[in-house]
Amino acid sequence: MQTECSAELFEFAPVGRRDVVANFDGGAITSDAGALLLGATDRRIGLVDRFSACFIDHRDQELTEHRVSTLIGQRVFGIALGYEDIHDHDELRRDPVMAVLAGKLAAGRANCAPVAGKSTLNRLELSRETATRYHKIAHDPASIEDLFVTLFLEAYQTPAADIILDLDATDDPLHGHQEGRFFHGYYDCYCYLPLYVFCGRHLLAAKLRPANIDGAAGAMEEIARIVARIRQCWPNVRVILRADSGFARDALMTWCEANAVDYIFGLARNARLTGMIEAELAEAKQESQQTGKPARRFKDFTWLTRKSWSHQRRVIAKAEWTKGEANPRFIVTSLTSGDGRHLYEDIYCARGEMENRIKECQIDLFADRTSTRTMAANQLRLWFASMAYVLVDGTRRLALQATDLADATCGTIRRKLFKIGALVTFSVRRIKFAMASGCPYKTVFATAHRPPCRRVLDPTLPKPSAPPPWPPTLCCPISARPSWRRPRWGPARDCRSKARGRAAIRQPRTMRAYCCPRIRPAGQSPDSGAARTKAWSHRWRGVGGGEGGAVRVGAGQRGRALAGDGAEHERAREPPTE
Repeated sequence: MQTECSAELFEFAPVGRRDVVANFDGGAITSDAGALLLGATDRRIGLVDRFSACFIDHRDQELTEHRVSTLIGQRVFGIALGYEDIHDHDELRRDPVMAVLAGKLAAGRANCAPVAGKSTLNRLELSRETATRYHKIAHDPASIEDLFVTLFLEAYQTPAADIILDLDATDDPLHGHQEGRFFHGYYDCYCYLPLYVFCGRHLLAAKLRPANIDGAAGAMEEIARIVARIRQCWPNVRVILRADSGFARDALMTWCEANAVDYIFGLARNARLTGMIEAELAEAKQESQQTGKPARRFKDFTWLTRKSWSHQRRVIAKAEWTKGEANPRFIVTSLTSGDGRHLYEDIYCARGEMENRIKECQIDLFADRTSTRTMAANQLRLWFASMAYVLVDGTRRLALQATDLADATCGTIRRKLFKIGALVTFSVRRIKFAMASGCPYKTVFATAHRPPCRRVLDPTLPKPSAPPPWPPTLCCPISARPSWRRPRWGPARDCRSKARGRAAIRQPRTMRAYCCPRIRPAGQSPDSGAARTKAWSHRWRGVGGGEGGAVRVGAGQRGRALAGDGAEHERAREPPTE
């Protein structure tokens, strides 16, 4: 016999003797609970706040619901979580994770979500360098570019002795008629030609450029700006530039030589260069035919082009025979010491790792989503995606070094660590994310949030302190609560008044509390029966740390224990007068 069911209840095939039903009545549920680690990383490095400082808001703040910092944080967090399109934020604006990350649980006006929707975010992305009547949020490109280098410098506790800056240009295919759209013969498509500068995994620059220019155009200006900024903080650092043959230009190499910057660039082969290593190629061919394996030889010589170079430079050649044919390669470098094989195989070839970083930016974090009409707006989109990369990389560097995700890509980290389903419950004291019990990466999450890493992620956590002395100081603040639970301060009444032990603080019922001095007569042991009776006659809520003692909460009261400060706190320390 069929049973009656609600029209809103979805029934499925039973399992065993149990019916399978579903309904949309689970309450506040999110699929991005792991993003709380992103919020902790942001508080550690201050990315969103400092990125917001690069914008100028000319809106009337009394009539503004969403601050610039909320908009920027929402956009950066959204990209890091895999939401590339601002249309996604029409639903994300009601997601509890976004509200928590924005630090804004409710809107100030009716019928409004805690964070912004697509239209407001679209106006942010269309902001210009100078505010207009219809674009009242402006941004400072120079400040944004400088922020990338600042975040890189702050990632080091001590100045580095030497660093390698990787340069590379890549394609950003276009499918519309955007400003600056040109056809590129090498990539065989209409595209932009952005320039990236990395130092290891740290992103230092992301410059959007049209495709009708040389691959090295503007590289010297970007490197000059970055090197000058780095040397302001690290005057003794040794800088080495590393790039492919597209950057082996005389102007860039001459600038490096004049500014004490070393370089190691690829060099395009030609008939003259190949002729310099004919003997080495013959030896490699003979060895390869004898062993059946690839063989290589290296040769070091000075070289001068017929027209483009101003003077001779050191060139290292690799004469390789593989798969039955010659595979010669060349690099040019200002490094005067070092074996040619070592410089080529261990130093230059390591630049391939930068290709993986660019893939992370463009594939995992949508840096190639440049579909806006103007080039300035597309550059701003590129910066948003780049900041999302810096944020995820900061999480990987600060919280995941002791886990299996220490070398994972941004997409893998998002899929395994950020995309965790959770039931969100709001109460007076806290917001709890009840994450899925069957999450296969909960051990990784716990490792990333264990106390040492938690202190790294959130420097405002209080340091452990010694147990409080006996007797505890009177009316002491609740300093042991974690800093993310902001205590509500309120007036406290000296519990040695005539209404001692009976007068409650005049607060709402859920916040009434008693201050308990736990005074014992002179000579009485803290373990005596009278002391124990006095101490535990009510329900206690121990609060350790700082100058703390304990605060007694009246029976049946669930409010937060409050304590005075300032003058009230000083009066509580005075000896009792009978």
